[in-house]
Amino acid sequence: MTNSTLAHQLARFACSLNFEELSQNVVHEVKRRLVDSLGCALGAWNEEPCTIARRVVSDFSAKNGATVFGTSHKAPPDWAAFSNGCCIRYFDYNDTYLSKEPAHPSDNFSAVLAVGESVGATGKEMITATAIAYEVQCRLCDAASIRARGWDHPTYGAFSTALACAKLMKLDPERTRHAINIAGVHCAAFRQARVGELSHWKGVAFANAARLGVYAALLAREGMTGPAPIFEGAMGFEKELGVSLGNVREVFDKTKEAIPGEGPASMILKTSIKYWPAEYHSQSAIEAALFLRNQIEDLSQVKTMVIESHDASVDIIGSEPEKWHPQQRETADHSLPYITAVALIDGEVTDKQFAPERFTETGIVSFLQGVKVERNDELSALYAEAVANIVHVNLADGRTLTKRVDYPLGNAKNRLKDSELEGKFLNLAAPKIGKDAADRVLKHCWGFDQAQDVSALMKSLEITKK
Repeated sequence: MTNSTLAHQLARFACSLNFEELSQNVVHEVKRRLVDSLGCALGAWNEEPCTIARRVVSDFSAKNGATVFGTSHKAPPDWAAFSNGCCIRYFDYNDTYLSKEPAHPSDNFSAVLAVGESVGATGKEMITATAIAYEVQCRLCDAASIRARGWDHPTYGAFSTALACAKLMKLDPERTRHAINIAGVHCAAFRQARVGELSHWKGVAFANAARLGVYAALLAREGMTGPAPIFEGAMGFEKELGVSLGNVREVFDKTKEAIPGEGPASMILKTSIKYWPAEYHSQSAIEAALFLRNQIEDLSQVKTMVIESHDASVDIIGSEPEKWHPQQRETADHSLPYITAVALIDGEVTDKQFAPERFTETGIVSFLQGVKVERNDELSALYAEAVANIVHVNLADGRTLTKRVDYPLGNAKNRLKDSELEGKFLNLAAPKIGKDAADRVLKHCWGFDQAQDVSALMKSLEITKK
């Protein structure tokens, strides 16, 4: 068997990377994403799919387990990764990477924290594993779109989480390769999770990929082998999903920096944080709508709205009939017309805008029928470097107000300040665990590179009033 397959290269990359090779900016950004992910998880903790996952997980305990967020219960690490991953992802508020395939790479934290706790890893080890997961998932997204072929983006997440977990378990390159092989043979997820009238599964699909990644690493640790070559084989990933990963084989080398001067595993610096709890392609439309609302004295004068957007946005959140008639949160937070309209009407986009009663409000239902989404070739040509929307609001007096936003707040080219990120975290976390505990979580996150383990952080996340 040749040792030049993609699985071999990924294994060598993960096994050889050390914390000391990461740049200060990469380490700090991992801490920022930890803050953001835990805030998103606490914010969504009471949501129905999150509580369903906890009910399932609560039946299982493990001597070397991982803490289920918000509780003191320790479950098997693969199940803890699933439960915690549901919380991180469900509000559609965690970070984003846009390329040929979109991703939410902070989803990987559910696996990193679960396995990190189960093996007693240090903060530095978990930071390194996180940087590896970001690097792998984002590089795969750069290589090929699988969404266009009917597959869902969490498919790539099974590989990234398996590698991160193998790193934390200190597996050698051969067992790490088999973790990749096992993850790959059962990871393909249908894109049906993200089209039409959406379900709970939209928000928990990556949590399942993380569960599979942890499971694959656990089996490989004990010597289980997986089919190879998993990517290049006659019935492997590339052939079955109809993609070529081509150039990605060249970049898993520590000398190939994603950002010059930032060292290996610096793809995290190209990812973006969300400022509003909605699908990322809508972020610039929200910002534009909020800007225009401040220019309008009397909202009753607003008649119609036109949103010019790029192809990825239109295809994912602005074309299906269900997007004009959302019936639940999963569809509403993936609806460009609804999100933009409610931003203009309410002057904010928070969890309140996705309450079920909002979807049937006469004013909103009526206004949505006058919202048009149009493709703009210029904006499509700029994607994914820019994630632009142009919003036009037509008034009763014949005037049209227009605002264009290319890089919404939180974008990699328009970063949130640490203080703004803390504000987002506190708004999500303090109502669940209290201000004092939320401050302790922040302290643990900012000092994560000095942590001997994750136990104090997990304790600070416990919700005592449920």
